[in-house]
Amino acid sequence: MDQIRRELGDCRRCKLCTGRKNIVFGSGNPRANLVFVGEGPGENEDLQGVPFVGAAGDLLTKMIAAMGFTRNDVYICNVVKCRPPGNRNPEPDEIAACEPFLRSQLLAIQPKAIVALGKFAAQTLLRDTTAITRMRGSWREYEGIPLMPTFHPAYLLRNNAEKRNAWADLQQVMKLFAKPPGSSA
Repeated sequence: MDQIRRELGDCRRCKLCTGRKNIVFGSGNPRANLVFVGEGPGENEDLQGVPFVGAAGDLLTKMIAAMGFTRNDVYICNVVKCRPPGNRNPEPDEIAACEPFLRSQLLAIQPKAIVALGKFAAQTLLRDTTAITRMRGSWREYEGIPLMPTFHPAYLLRNNAEKRNAWADLQQVMKLFAKPPGSSA
């Protein structure tokens, strides 16, 4: 993982570099059996250089705990490593510039499962433009690794009613790891 981070360096491969404070590479266990992939860093992540540390990060931490894991047990990263201005969606050229690093991270970790958090993570990893509302809840595959698409925690903060569906998705992941169901996130 250190070698991948060194290769990324002080990245200038796309225009996102001009507005960032920190590259948000990833955090957690580099030998994790479970990896969570989001779309990109927000303001708090950019300031701290760590993925999922704001309100959405708090919710993700609760989701991970409800699954019977800690943030130190799993690995968390994003499709793009720099914050899109104003938290806009990452653009295709920005995704293309960062994707080789995401692929290298996943190849280095070799997790037993991936949870794709939201549309951009799922669509990028699966090369599928299906809406997350239709994709979520069904196992897919990324490079031979089972992948569960689900809603992004930031979306769940705005759409409380979808938390039940996201929990159902995470319970399928727990079954893969033979984790007993806990209380909902």
